[in-house]
Amino acid sequence: MTVHFIGAGPGDPELLTLKAQRLIRTCPVCLYAGSLVPEAVVAQAPEGARVLDTAPMTLDETHAEIVAAHGRGEDVARVHSGDPSLYGAIAEQIRRLRADGIPYEITPGVPAYAAAAAALGQELTVPEVAQSIILTRVSMKSTSMPERETLENFGRTGATLAIHLGIRNLREIERVLTPHYGADCPVVVAYRVGWPDQTFLRGTLSDIHAKVRAEKITRTALILVGPVLGDIADFKESALYDPATPHVLRPRVRA
Repeated sequence: MTVHFIGAGPGDPELLTLKAQRLIRTCPVCLYAGSLVPEAVVAQAPEGARVLDTAPMTLDETHAEIVAAHGRGEDVARVHSGDPSLYGAIAEQIRRLRADGIPYEITPGVPAYAAAAAALGQELTVPEVAQSIILTRVSMKSTSMPERETLENFGRTGATLAIHLGIRNLREIERVLTPHYGADCPVVVAYRVGWPDQTFLRGTLSDIHAKVRAEKITRTALILVGPVLGDIADFKESALYDPATPHVLRPRVRA
């Protein structure tokens, strides 16, 4: 018996990996975060499977379901949105599994920032514009952030920011980041990426709050901040395919 933590991606069932799809189709128990994982994903569970939405359940209640499945010798598909390594709240689940001697495996999924970039049709690491992406969040009513992991500190880097759980705190994000990025810095708010009603709002640090408010977006949104999100046409091409830059797979041709 194994508990399979499965990344279901941001919403589009077609973004499931083949392994994730196989596991969901074969596990007799399926526990999924119903507020973030579409029913179409878990509809692939086998006939007669025990399929439970864990959104209204506590950690102890979900673990009790896993312990019961373990007693029956039944594999569990524990389905999370995006990639479970990022804000998947799997660490505390794993701690309980280890304490009870229950084996587990993790199957990665497509993270929201990657799906957003794909939908926007752009690369997030453009030479000499942006080569780093910081994945972070704001506290609000959720778990507090470590002391040094602040937007102020991240803003000093000038890197592209992918901010989770911050849509209700846009004013504070604007206040903290404007001194580092400028009021005209491009911002994209990606709402329900991968779902049929996905929406992308483009703006700047100075006007994105008004645009979000007009659309009445209050949850399930990722905020991307950085110059790379602008209309950049003049940038240096990567050395990866530059004929003047040899590497081990394309050595310099001697005359």
